[in-house]
Amino acid sequence: MLISQITAQRVLETALETGADFSEIFVEKKRVNGVLMIGGDVETVQSGLDSGLGLRIIFGTQSLYGYTTDLKEETLLRLAKTLAAAVCESKKGILHPWIPKNEIVSPHPILISPGSIHMKNRIERMKEAHQFASAYDSIITQVSVRYADAVQDILIANSQGKWIEDQRTRTRFSISSVAEFQGEMQTGGFSPGAAQGYEFVQNLDVKAVAEESARVAVTMAKAEPCPAGNFPVIIDNGFGGVIFHEACGHGLEATSVAKNNSIFSNRLGEKIASEKVTAIDDGTIVNAWGSSLYDDEGDLQRKRILIDQGVLKSYMIDRLNGKRMGMEATGSARRESYKYAPTSRMSNTYIAAGTDSVESIFSATENGLYAKYMGGGSVNPITGEFNFSVMEGYLVKNGKIDCPVRGATLIGKGADILNQIDYVSDNLAHGQGMCGSSSGSIPANVGQPMIRVSGITVGGRKGEEA
Repeated sequence: MLISQITAQRVLETALETGADFSEIFVEKKRVNGVLMIGGDVETVQSGLDSGLGLRIIFGTQSLYGYTTDLKEETLLRLAKTLAAAVCESKKGILHPWIPKNEIVSPHPILISPGSIHMKNRIERMKEAHQFASAYDSIITQVSVRYADAVQDILIANSQGKWIEDQRTRTRFSISSVAEFQGEMQTGGFSPGAAQGYEFVQNLDVKAVAEESARVAVTMAKAEPCPAGNFPVIIDNGFGGVIFHEACGHGLEATSVAKNNSIFSNRLGEKIASEKVTAIDDGTIVNAWGSSLYDDEGDLQRKRILIDQGVLKSYMIDRLNGKRMGMEATGSARRESYKYAPTSRMSNTYIAAGTDSVESIFSATENGLYAKYMGGGSVNPITGEFNFSVMEGYLVKNGKIDCPVRGATLIGKGADILNQIDYVSDNLAHGQGMCGSSSGSIPANVGQPMIRVSGITVGGRKGEEA
């Protein structure tokens, strides 16, 4: 137990003394390991333990948050008094008795605890990745490999009697290859991860991931510059879903919806996307990178249908923003650590599989761009305007993949793109990323089947249309 129930009761009650109507404790103990290898040499090895407590009080539609790394009761009571001093209501808030715990077995089994693995085992696996990628082609000039795992014990207790304890384990393995050809340098990289223990790395096809990262780098280093223009773009499955995540998903979080900072605010029931589009946020996918048993307010994770055949059905809602919106929370509260107050965030967000075949998508595209792998990008969360790089791209001519092109960027607005998706394939896949927002950086899956956008602005260095 991270803190006793008696201490938690005293802290929660103190926080309510000046009239707050809700108080909540989030306690965390997190053990992490990380290794960085560059050029086959270990550059850094990190192992550490972080622990602390965050305290939130809510009064009306406002909230206050503070945290400490000192878990002694007198320190926690002092924090509670400091926050409570900012509230000046006439009535003291109500502290409810603990609700009897309902033990639930986690649907995300951990087979090999990272703590049971010696560091040399991790490094040996990383060296394998380095060797496979380096040996792929003579123009590979650098290979970087990263390993990270984390085991997080949490306790969530609130003034409504909730007492939730859980342990979350995540592991990630990243490979990045750089190729240089006639002065042109290009990078290919992948970062698979899961809510699993070391078994994730043990079962990972390191050779396939390493060689694919090298293949992308080599292919793009030898590719011609991409032409610019506006034309159909085929975005492949998996990490291609990052565009929906960034340009549309954030606009469906109550964090922005409640403040009318989203183009999707007050539009439930409206058609906002092509009928081909059904979009889902699902924190229950077994062992997925963004999954957990509970959200960070202690509500069970669930599957949320955000868009159903083009119609906006739901937002992702946390307690505080739900209060502002007059709607129930949807188990969507997340945070990086005890240093952040929770707010509505995505977990595993994806466009659901459609019925179009990959072949039909290509055959319907006379001239266009095929984005096999997406890279990083930026987005304005208020307008949904985005700019994303294509890590591996090809021109499409007469319904067939023509030649590789480098330097392509996709530019547009999320709301427009949703209505221009005219094909959705049946090959749903997911990719893993870290999502940054007001409650810190959190693991999140992005996903989609292959889709086609009928028209999108493509930035390229060649300066002419395909």
